[in-house]
Amino acid sequence: MNNNEEIKNKTYGITTKDKIGYALGDVGSLLVFGLANTFLQVFYTESLGITPLIVMLVMIIARIWDAVNDPLWGKIVDNAPCKKKGTRYKRWLIYLCLPLAVSAVIMFINVKSLGFSMGASIAYVSFSYILFGMLYTGVNIPYGSMASVITTDDKERNSLSVFRSVGSTLGGFGPMILSFLCYDKVLDASGTKQSILNPDKLLIGVAVLALLSIVAFILCNKISKERVVVELDSRQKNKTSKVIKNLVSTKSFVIISIVGMLFLAAQMFQTTYNSYVFMKFFKSGGMAAITQVCQYLPVAVVMVFAGKLVKKFGRKEICAMGLLFSAISFGALALIPITVVDRNVLMYLFFVFSLLNGIGNSFIFLMIWALANDAVDDYFVRTKSHDEGTAYSIFIFMRKLGQTLAAIIVNISLISLGYGKNGELNFLPTEAQATSMYYQSIIIPAVLSLAMFILLWFIYPLNKKRVIELQEQKKLIYESEIVSSQEEKSDVDKGESDE
Repeated sequence: MNNNEEIKNKTYGITTKDKIGYALGDVGSLLVFGLANTFLQVFYTESLGITPLIVMLVMIIARIWDAVNDPLWGKIVDNAPCKKKGTRYKRWLIYLCLPLAVSAVIMFINVKSLGFSMGASIAYVSFSYILFGMLYTGVNIPYGSMASVITTDDKERNSLSVFRSVGSTLGGFGPMILSFLCYDKVLDASGTKQSILNPDKLLIGVAVLALLSIVAFILCNKISKERVVVELDSRQKNKTSKVIKNLVSTKSFVIISIVGMLFLAAQMFQTTYNSYVFMKFFKSGGMAAITQVCQYLPVAVVMVFAGKLVKKFGRKEICAMGLLFSAISFGALALIPITVVDRNVLMYLFFVFSLLNGIGNSFIFLMIWALANDAVDDYFVRTKSHDEGTAYSIFIFMRKLGQTLAAIIVNISLISLGYGKNGELNFLPTEAQATSMYYQSIIIPAVLSLAMFILLWFIYPLNKKRVIELQEQKKLIYESEIVSSQEEKSDVDKGESDE
């Protein structure tokens, strides 16, 4: 192979520009997904008056549909013809960023104020939520698959995962800031101050963040470069059922998908449930955003030395230890009796331990997509089949199950407290009910973190040594594919010349 061919077929060598461009994709994603994560549950129950049971059922139905929708999207992304090389995955960001932004805004229209009956409101909520989920999947599958074609180098993949998580953090700050702006302080009938969500302020903020998401996706498409070009006609077009069967038999993929599900469940549970805890227990709904800041702030510090730790210990190893630290942190907070601590002091203690919890979570937050890439590489080495789109569709579906798991836990908790039992808005719990909310907001994430630690440390098979071996095996397969492609092209050219 001459120097020109080596440059042309180079599948590594990313720059800071590549990393920033890729990170912008998750900025766009989290600007809209963070809205659903932070506000949707509270908006449904507090502003529309929909009961927790109905909210839970809507989200379960959406996941049932996703069981069909997500693999279908994966197959479309894998097999759709692509006339322009280097755009197989990133083109979808342009196709779908506007519909995704519009669907995000539609979700937060206060149809109750427009005169919708409860039945019509539930139908509207179901339609808009499922539509948003479909479009989010349509963007996220190709975006996740881009990492596998931007570079084949393991260190560069790790760097992309870190930058993606940074993009996720930056995008998540949009909904956090909105949290400070869309809650009002009011007096109830007894003259006690209460914190309530203002749906009009929320809708304006949603529209602004949705518009910014479009800008982020456009820039991601423009800046990102797909170096690995796989010709469609040279790919194995496996049936979706066969691909799923192969993925399910790949232990690393199954375990990391479950971990991804539990991690998102823990994140979404904390974000959603803390909104209720701060409204009902601490009497300051807007302050819930500080817990999100405490969760994400450590990422900025951890990312500086995460790469060195991965190089020395391995991704699996540092993520598992971080999760154990998170579980211990919240476990310690649960041991502090609230009866001997002033409520305001307790709120600041909650922030401190949320920060400690965030430090532990930072490692898995930064590395979850790199771990997913490792598992997809494991699948590729085993099957020699390019099914990245379908693989990421299953991984994203499992993360959506985490979203639903969080919704189930949140709503079962609210139902057990009698929330919405009489159809009233702005439920006012007793002191005992509010205290129960507080402890559940601590104990449940601690249990989920402990479960993830056990899965990663004791069951997930891709330790540091095995990941290095995978990269060498994958490199050999790619080199073989390039040689085969050149030989096929040479045979075709020779045949045309003989004619």
